[in-house]
Amino acid sequence: MLMAGLDGVINRIDPGEPLDKDIYDMSPEELKGVPSTPGSLNEALDALEKDHEYLLKGDVFTQDVIETWIKYKTEKEIKPMALQPHPYEFSLYYDV
Repeated sequence: MLMAGLDGVINRIDPGEPLDKDIYDMSPEELKGVPSTPGSLNEALDALEKDHEYLLKGDVFTQDVIETWIKYKTEKEIKPMALQPHPYEFSLYYDV
């Protein structure tokens, strides 16, 4: 997170204007224009795969380390979780 923050400062990335509205009261049309962070580990890994150049600066991480991290998290966390019902799903469909 530190490197992402430094990337934003060094490259003067504009975070945009602050949102002074309650997002829970906004319509779906209004929410389309509101940027958001990834909603799941899978989405976060997709974003990392698409944009990780800032992590390669200064030889802090290598391309191989990033690819290995993404593969590991996918194989050891995302795929196993996709094969099991969530406890709430279990209670919805299998609770007698």
